[in-house]
Amino acid sequence: MKRISIPGTDLTLFPLGLGTAQAGLAWSGAEADALYDAFLDAGGNLIDTAHVYSDWVPGERARSERVLGEWLSRSGKRNRVLIMTKGGHPEAAGPHADMHISRMSRADMTADLEGSLRQLGTDCIDIYFYHRDDVRQPVTDLIEVMEDFRRAGKIRYYACSNWSTLRMRQAEEYCRSRGYRGFVANQSLFNLGYRFMRPLSDDTLGYADAAMQQFHRTHPECLLMPYSGICNGFFHDFLQEGEAAVSGSPYCTVQNLRLAGRVARLCRQYHATVTQVVLGFFTCREFPCAPLYAPRNPDGIREAMATFDIPFSAADYEL
Repeated sequence: MKRISIPGTDLTLFPLGLGTAQAGLAWSGAEADALYDAFLDAGGNLIDTAHVYSDWVPGERARSERVLGEWLSRSGKRNRVLIMTKGGHPEAAGPHADMHISRMSRADMTADLEGSLRQLGTDCIDIYFYHRDDVRQPVTDLIEVMEDFRRAGKIRYYACSNWSTLRMRQAEEYCRSRGYRGFVANQSLFNLGYRFMRPLSDDTLGYADAAMQQFHRTHPECLLMPYSGICNGFFHDFLQEGEAAVSGSPYCTVQNLRLAGRVARLCRQYHATVTQVVLGFFTCREFPCAPLYAPRNPDGIREAMATFDIPFSAADYEL
């Protein structure tokens, strides 16, 4: 079965990560067990969460981590998974949450990390991410915080999410000067329709633009882990229900509506589902990708993971 090994680490993973932002909302308990077990049974091992998931819904903090931690405790399968979680996200609870108010001080990161360890019921996180960036803080300081977590044995590796290419390069240069391993992964928005989408309202989100893609071509030691991998269901909804169903989507542009026709043709050509065609985009890049996918049920997991058995080509996705 296909695997990605991140150079300079002992990390080997299936090229699809299980996204868990809906854990504790759409599924928990026995449903969560079924999802996590199906993912492992199909060959997956990379599970992504965040300390902030899903604090924007009142009633509980860090739901996603709790649900994942409960499954780890019940199943005894901690040694079969690579756990990724993220800290330093702006406050998301309450009606006036402001994504521009940073929470990336050493104290913030320490509190988030300790909370994640408790919720997950583990003493060490495999990959720990900065969930956002704060350009007012020198990358040197941010890297040293992560290095202190690593030296303390609380994380194995560290990574970034929603950083710019410039800041990633600055971090890479500093780590090289200090002999540090540096970021092992980067989570940014990247998918089949991103080139033609309208900007999202949250301007703190990061996009894997041309400069970032070039960075990953030349830095295979930092794996791109795209989020929003299925374009928030845009192609699914358009092909099933028509343009009226997607008129409010940031992906609803003339170019992406044309691209939907290509998706439909590829479904017929490969006898594939829309999910498989949209995820197939990642199998044809010039650099490795491990997109994050949030399933609704075990069948959705098996459908998505079967993508990597289909011989898509880069030419399939050219307009």
